Amino acid sequence: MAPRWPGAAPPEDAGIDRLRRAARSCEGCDLYRDATQTVFGDGPDDARLLMVGEQPGDTEDREGEPFVGPAGRLLDRALEAAGIDRSQVYVTNAVKHFKFTRAEHGNRRLHKKPSRGETLACRPWLLAELDAVRPDLVVALGATAAQSLQGPEFRVTTQRGRLLDLDIEGAPKPYRFLATVHPSAVIRLSGDEREEALARFTADLRKAADAIARSR
Repeated sequence: MAPRWPGAAPPEDAGIDRLRRAARSCEGCDLYRDATQTVFGDGPDDARLLMVGEQPGDTEDREGEPFVGPAGRLLDRALEAAGIDRSQVYVTNAVKHFKFTRAEHGNRRLHKKPSRGETLACRPWLLAELDAVRPDLVVALGATAAQSLQGPEFRVTTQRGRLLDLDIEGAPKPYRFLATVHPSAVIRLSGDEREEALARFTADLRKAADAIARSR
């Protein structure tokens, strides 16, 4: 069966700046029609840690930067607790446009999970980012990010926090890989449940920090 969308078409062998410019006009799937703008990755182009989320949220869509909304603030808190300098991390998303639905009352935009087809259409951008940055470790935040790289059978619930190999055909090198939850999953909880989830999320990030330290 032919794909529903043409998919992304990044320039070959391009650096992050060129990729970011090219992504602004991406029409690889229909999500560009309603989103404010493409939200590309951000961070050092030689980062040793690359983190992948699902998609930009409402704040990110408006500001054009990844992880600057509530989930980003919680991620910052967990990174600091894990001893990881956010400014040294390259952060991006599996899908570069905000997918949403309108609230029944009012004009509020509500997050809607991207489909597998939309994730696949955007995957060439993510692979191009990996090729440009060439990190020592890739951390997937949530199921969409993990499955965009490891395939649809991957389960964060059973493989969370484990250091794995990420072999991508044609990649310049094999990557180490770790999956954990998306910070938005922590935000949705309250009270003791949230604190317990945050502690576990932070523990996963400490494993990432240890893995990077051992790879020196």
